[in-house]
Amino acid sequence: MKKVKETIGIDVSKLTLDVYLKTTKVHQQFSNDSKGFKQLISWCKKQKVNLDETLFCFEHTGWYCLLLSYFLYENKYAYCCVNAIEIKRSMGLRRGKSDKADAWEIANYAWLRRDELVPSTPPAKKLIELQRMMSLREQLVKQLTASKNLYKGMQDLVSDEVNDVSIVILKENMVQLNNQITAIEKAMNELIKNDETMINNYKLSKTVKGVGMVLAVQMLLHTHNYTRFESSRQFSAYCGLVPYPYQSGTSIHGRHKIHGISDKKMKSLLSMSAISAIQHDKELKLYYQKRVEEGKPKMVVLNIIRNKIVSRVFATVNRGTPYVEISKFCA
Repeated sequence: MKKVKETIGIDVSKLTLDVYLKTTKVHQQFSNDSKGFKQLISWCKKQKVNLDETLFCFEHTGWYCLLLSYFLYENKYAYCCVNAIEIKRSMGLRRGKSDKADAWEIANYAWLRRDELVPSTPPAKKLIELQRMMSLREQLVKQLTASKNLYKGMQDLVSDEVNDVSIVILKENMVQLNNQITAIEKAMNELIKNDETMINNYKLSKTVKGVGMVLAVQMLLHTHNYTRFESSRQFSAYCGLVPYPYQSGTSIHGRHKIHGISDKKMKSLLSMSAISAIQHDKELKLYYQKRVEEGKPKMVVLNIIRNKIVSRVFATVNRGTPYVEISKFCA
């Protein structure tokens, strides 16, 4: 894009968009739908804004900002969808809060960093559909787990399970939830199969020991089908797996620490993946045992294995060939 001469801050909520022009200091509110998006562009033109030299900026608010992202991208307007924490920490000391003030802060943030910000690109629509399905599956799994726990608790109190209404309803509910989970997983597999790049990357990632269906799908989603991060190291940092130094001057020399701001869901999934890999991958099992025997803390070794899994997945995808265990060639 051309040199940025105007930034527009947008505070996105479920129903409305609060818009603020940085240079002219004008505020306006629009509805958060296709009609509101068109009105926003018309209003900008009335304010004599050169949209070719303008950068729209807003916080990432999940589903609420998705339609706006697609509208701006499809109409070739440059925009940046920024992590809310990054903008919040750039504001300094604040007193009070309003949508108009938030829109001004976002416009100011974009103006100060206009030479550094890189225009965003929304994820493919198939990935959004896959994300919706995965979110639904997560809710169904939570409901199934809750029903199972309730069922186990009731078993201790019920003498006749066959004729007990609560037990019968719970059993029917669990059967139905299992069927729904199976149906949504089938739909997810069909969606992935219909995209050549997605199915190839999905299959390649699953060749790595410890990577199952859930982790493989989540990595597709979080990496935007392996286009969002330039390297496995970047993705590891995003997941909170990379330790950073903690030192200052001559007196503070703490141990390396993992930053608290990270994707907790991916970190948890990779932890389960690492535990599974230790059990089924001979190389990682021997590595884990050796480092623990040397006195290395178990969680530190587990974190190293999490990083190894991420590195292996990215390597297989970038190389385009399945992962092969080295131990098979050492027999």
